[in-house]
Formats: sequence, C-alpha cells, structure tokens
Amino acid sequence: MDRLLESSLNRSLIDVIEGHKNLHENLERKEIIKHVLDNREAIASKNGALATWTAPESTGRRPKDTYIVKRKSSEADIDWTSPNNIGINEEIFDIVFSDALDYLLKRDNIYITDRVIGADSNYALPVKTITSEALTALFTDNMFRPIPKDIKKSVFADKGFQLVTVPFDKLDSIKYKSLLRVTPNGDTSDVAVIMDLDRKLGVIVGSAYLGSVKKLMFTVMNYYLPFEGVLPLHCSANEDKNGRSALLLGLSGTGKTTLSADPERSLLGDDEHGWSDDGIANFENGCYAKMININPEKEPEIYEAVMHEANPLDHGAIIENAMVYPNGVFDFNDSRITENSRTSYPLSFLSNIKETSVSGHPTTILFLTADAYGVLPPVSKLDPDQAKLWFLMGYTSKLAGTETGITEPQATFSRFFGQPFMPLNPDFYSSMLGDKMQKFNTKVYLINTGWYGGVYGVGKRIDLKLTRAMVNAALNGELENVEYQHDELFHLNVPKTCPAVPNKILNPVNMWIEKEEYELTANRLANKFSAAFDEAYGDKQIKESVRNQCPGK
Repeated sequence: MDRLLESSLNRSLIDVIEGHKNLHENLERKEIIKHVLDNREAIASKNGALATWTAPESTGRRPKDTYIVKRKSSEADIDWTSPNNIGINEEIFDIVFSDALDYLLKRDNIYITDRVIGADSNYALPVKTITSEALTALFTDNMFRPIPKDIKKSVFADKGFQLVTVPFDKLDSIKYKSLLRVTPNGDTSDVAVIMDLDRKLGVIVGSAYLGSVKKLMFTVMNYYLPFEGVLPLHCSANEDKNGRSALLLGLSGTGKTTLSADPERSLLGDDEHGWSDDGIANFENGCYAKMININPEKEPEIYEAVMHEANPLDHGAIIENAMVYPNGVFDFNDSRITENSRTSYPLSFLSNIKETSVSGHPTTILFLTADAYGVLPPVSKLDPDQAKLWFLMGYTSKLAGTETGITEPQATFSRFFGQPFMPLNPDFYSSMLGDKMQKFNTKVYLINTGWYGGVYGVGKRIDLKLTRAMVNAALNGELENVEYQHDELFHLNVPKTCPAVPNKILNPVNMWIEKEEYELTANRLANKFSAAFDEAYGDKQIKESVRNQCPGK
C-alpha cells in the first residue's frame, strides 16, 4: 500500500499534510473569500457576489464517474441494479486516493474546513473537507453547518467523514486504463468521484463543479441515516406560524423551490432533510439554486440573497457558470455556458427562515410533478400505499426542446425524487416513509404543476395562483373533509372541490376538447409507469399492496 494512503488510514489526514508550507485550517469567512480573490479562483461581480467558471466538462455532476467502493460489509444493503450505484473495488479507490493526496501536496495551498451535515445534533455528521481550492472551502462554509456545542451527543460524534477534493487535477488516463470508465471517444476517464462508505472517506479528482461536493455528502447521509432510524429526503421544508411543518418533494422544474418560498411560512431548507423520531431537520447551512432565467418577481428571496449589494469580503455568494459582462453584470437568461448555472449562499441571506432549521413531525407532505402529458389531476390525496408507490416512482416529465432529440414529452422517473443520491435498496426508504406517515399521522398529496387541456405545446400550464391555492388547501387541512372520487387508471383520490379553485379543472378530462385523445394519452402515460416499475422493481421485495397502486396495473 502507498505510504501516503497507509498514513491517512492509520492516522488523521492532517498528520499526512501537516508539513505543507501553506496549510490553512478553518479560516474565518472573510479570510477564505480573500484567498479566493487573491488566487483568482473567482472574480467579484458588480454587486459583490463571486463569479466563477469551470471547464466545459465540469458544469454539472459526473454520474458516470461517481463510484461507491464495494465491500462485503455493506454491499448487500446497496442497490447495485440502479444505474447510479457503480461499484468500484477497494484497490482502485486506494490508488485514486493516494494520487489525490500526491496532487494535493504539490499544490500551492491546502484548505481545511471542519463542519457538520445536519441541524439535529443527535445525528449531525462531522465532515473534514481537505482541498486545494479556497473556493471549495468557501462552498463548504456556505453549505455545511458549524459544529454545534453538543456534537458529542451525535451518533456520529467519533465517526466523522473525511473528504479530499482536488477539482483541477486530472487522473493519468494511461495509468487508469481498464480501471475506470471509457469515455465515448475511447479514452479512459480522468475524473473520479468516489465514496468509501465503510471507511468514511471520499475523494473527488477532476470535477470542479461545486455540486459534486454537496451531492457526494448527501449520498453519504442517505446511506448512513436509515440505519439510525432517520429517513433522509431530497426535499424542501417550511413551517407555518403555529409550528406545523411541511415537506415538498419534486424533481427539477416541478416548482419545489418556488412553492416552498412562501411569505406565510418560514423556510427550514430547500433541498435535503432528515425525518427522525424527534421531527425534521435540514442537513445544510445554505442553498444551491439554479440561476438560469431566474425571475426576481417570481423568486424574489433567492434573487435578493444572491444579488444584494455588499463588499465582496462580506458577501460570499458564489455564482457558478453564469454569463457575466465586462462591467460585472450578470445575464442569467444567457445559457451559452450551461443551462445549469448555479448559486451557493448561506440560509442567513434569506429573510424568512427558521434559524434552527429543525421542526416537529410534518403534518403534510407534497409530492410535486410537472406532468407534460396533461392527464394527471392537479391535486390528489394519497393513502400510505399510494404514497409509497409515487415515492418509489418519483415521476415528472422532460419537455420537448429541453434536450437534443426530445420532440414530445418524456416520462421521467427518479426514485424518491432523487435516485442518483439514494444508494440503499429501495425498500429501506419506502417502508420508512409509510411507517412514519402512519406513526405521526402525516397526510400526503400529489400536486401536479404541469399542463391541462392537452399535452405540452397544446394545453396550458396550470396557473401558479391555482397551484398555490391547492397547496394552501392541503397545508391548511381544507382538503381533509371534502368529497373525493377515485381515478381507476392512476389509482389516485381526486377531490371534487377545493377552495379558490374552479371545480372543473380538478378532473383533467374536463379540460380536454378531444376526450378520446385524453384517454389515449392517459393510457400511454400509465403504460410508461407500468414499464418503468417493472424495469426498476420487477425483482425487488415490494409489497403487493404497493405494487397494485402503480398506474397501468
């Protein structure tokens, strides 16, 4: 075994790198920002936010280059049939980790931050990030939480995670030939994002996209927490003035961020939460939001958090891969660099937050979908088996024109509304959801923020005001005592009335002029559900009562 690797496993990584001439450990925020600017890792924009750009191939996650070390002690719990769980043997991990340490020691600076993932001290995970870039250190300062005074009560207090990231170094493709992925042009990939869940080590080489850091740690939490009785969820969360909390789950484009930013409700967090026997808690200290086409009128909280004016040393919001003109002004409507321009900022930059980021058990959960087929009801109530099914499926639609070759709506399924980050066998998560729903009397609704009266391009998108009215009715309990009808095809309970919403639109067939076309389209989507379920769960231990709730079955 390589000397550096052996040292890092037998002693703290700090011992391995302590002799470096420029080792910066837990700098104050202003100092980190100063290093970012002095190192030219980002530039200060006109309003003071930091603008940065990554290489063209690093403007998003690298799912095909993301691996989990396959070990006998954990492999039975991981769903290796998922295309997102790519196994790698420990010998390859050791080589990559050793190379990452070599790269790190050759860089001009090394930055270390000690933070935790999780606002609930009972299961906050200590994370030591060791990186060659001040910008990565700042990202962890934005996104990860300060170490709480009562960290000793955490089940992970003495079992922290260590992450080494060298985003601008590349692996030697010749050295890794036959060991790592072969790219479409026939070369061996020079990027690796790897988690060794048993040894609590992570490594990122060659991916400068800051989301790689966030999503690696989210995946880590999603692996560890179910064994501690905590359900991890890819969701936003907020709380009303009476302390009643709600969770909103949905894939990109479903309105999760917009709908969770409610002036009448305090935000706990926008993306990652855990649900324990004590209630819900945000994992993060910040937000990582998309900036493409951001509208200050529709998303004023996010826009102000990023675009408020401040001295650069007092700002620290990171804007990644957005167009900036020479005068320091952003153009968020310009997608030439990427559709995936992002911003990272602390939750404290928002005005309407709950500072503790914890709450009691959710009274309501909303599953969000943007159905571009125009056939799903805009609101439905789900019983526990139905909720497990829709949780397993994680449905939304890709729209025509959003990707090359997509000429009509495409059904998209991402289990638990975050498949790439949920490594355990699916029954871990679905069973926990059902158990917690029943134990804490949590109501679940499916909210369709998509189209009615026809498919995308023919029908119209459901008005945001109507969607908000349905969301409010669900959150306020106003849909508890209304009359429902059962949708036999999609196995949904559809309300006949909803406050502030015309009755006609609650049943989607009413909005189609061509009723036969509606039937054909609805059956086409139901068949896609059935096929996707069989492909993902045909050989899995899914209860028959849940299996029977799948559309098309």
